[in-house]
Order: sequence, then C-alpha cells, then structure tokens
Amino acid sequence: MSVETPASREVPRDNRFKIWRQTRPFWAGVFTIIGGVPIAYLPYGDMRFGNIVLAMKTTAGSGALIIGVLLITLGFMMWFQPAVRVFAGVATIVLGLVSIPVSNFGGLVVGFLFALVGGGMSTAWAPAPPVEDTGHAEDTEDDYADDSAYDPGPEYFGTAVPVAADVPEQRERPVTDTTIDAEGGRNSAG
Repeated sequence: MSVETPASREVPRDNRFKIWRQTRPFWAGVFTIIGGVPIAYLPYGDMRFGNIVLAMKTTAGSGALIIGVLLITLGFMMWFQPAVRVFAGVATIVLGLVSIPVSNFGGLVVGFLFALVGGGMSTAWAPAPPVEDTGHAEDTEDDYADDSAYDPGPEYFGTAVPVAADVPEQRERPVTDTTIDAEGGRNSAG
C-alpha cells in the first residue's frame, strides 16, 4: 500500500483490477516497459529470415542492456509505487533520450518513442480526488423535484428576508456629465 492509496474497502472481485489500475499511472508503466524491451533486446538479439540473419551487434551493448533493464524497472515502479511517479517519469524520459546514441537509435526509435510517451504520462498523471463517503444513498434530482417540500423559510437564515416595503426608497441623483447610463453610455446633462 502506498502513501496515496486509502485503506481499501470491500470491493467486488471483478472490479479490483480496474480500481488498482485507476489508482496509479498504469498506462505510463505499460508504455515504459514496452519501450525498455526493444532497447535491451536489439543489441543482443537476432532475427532469422530463412537463411538470412539480421543482427545488430554494437560495442555499446552493455549500456543498452542497462538502459533497457532500468526502463523496465521504472515501469514496474510506476505500477507498485505511484508516489514516486514524477521521479520515475523524469528518469524514463532521460533514459529514453540517452538510448538514442547508446542503443541503436533508441531501439530503432520504437523503444525511444515508447519511453518518452510513458515518461510523459507518468509525470503528468495525478491521482483522482478521494470520494467522500456520506454513508447514505446518493441524492437524486427527484428528491428535490418539488420545491415546496423543501422550504426552510426566513427563520432558517437567521434574519427575516427583506421585502419591498422594508427597503428604503432610493432617491434620484442628479444627472451630470460623468453619470454612466445602464446601457454603458453616458447621459447628457440636459
């Protein structure tokens, strides 16, 4: 349980994953993990097309492996420690940028783009405000459809509501050159 996650209430089994996913930067973690895989794999892996072998071996293979593993770790950190989402997002963006010169143009640009999107999503994600538990059923508009049923009267507000007879009459002020009309223009004095 993280610092920002409230104590869990009884939740139906089919909604647990949905609630877990919504209380953390889930998709940012997915994009970060997907971005780390090609960055770590491409310098070491090879693809075979019949008799043709496509290998992208480089001298910076260990750096690419470290960056890829760190990106995958940051993706899992976004899931299981959402309190450090900003740090994980910024670190993901920096590692994605570093992967361009180190890991075959950032895992053939695919890993680089996924890492940047995941880092940006993690940095921008904010937890939803907590839902207030009122302890009773939700109010609907039908409850207050009849306005006469809910009329607290002037005693509710502590003072009597002034009526037209209680308001002193306003006296006319003389019109001058600087008096502004109700329509926004100036009145002329005469």
